[in-house]
Amino acid sequence: MTTRLFTHNHPVTPEMRAAQKGHPPLLLWFTGLSGSGKSTVAGLLEQRLHDEGIHTVLLDGDNVRAGLNRDLGLSPADRRENIRRIGEVAGLFVDAGLVTLCAFISPYRNEREALRERFGDRFLEIHVSTPLEVCRSRDPKGLYGKAQKGLLSGMTGLDAPYEPPDAPEMTIDTSRHTPEACARLLFDRLSPLLKRQP
Repeated sequence: MTTRLFTHNHPVTPEMRAAQKGHPPLLLWFTGLSGSGKSTVAGLLEQRLHDEGIHTVLLDGDNVRAGLNRDLGLSPADRRENIRRIGEVAGLFVDAGLVTLCAFISPYRNEREALRERFGDRFLEIHVSTPLEVCRSRDPKGLYGKAQKGLLSGMTGLDAPYEPPDAPEMTIDTSRHTPEACARLLFDRLSPLLKRQP
């Protein structure tokens, strides 16, 4: 079958964009259960990075599902397609030279590992390892309550699997530290990687 798609090489390269911004691009991938604190910590970290002059963008699970991925459900196939599309969008931002923060449950280990293979040393996996019991007690969106009443199926951690990372670059637990403390910890770990280039 003859393809009608041809990729183009443009004169401005990802390396040129990164040099203009003065810091390397990274993909910070937050993974964890619903209610673990992924979006909260990612938002606080982005604010700190922004305040330090780092060029950032934050992709959040609910926001992406409300727009780009609103046609997807919660079946295993749709969950995989959700992460595939997010990986494509994140790649555009990384190529633009941005520190890209992604906060998604992303329950399947092999899909996160595929992202690691694609982005290499620019990919940092951050496991928000807040225990299920704590996430259920918080239940900020009411999803665990609905699942418990039988009004919702496919709830990650209950009747749908969550596969924790084997070797994440960073692990935080918002049941042991405040979101602000977690964001400070992550910023301190990231700072050496983001030293502004001359």
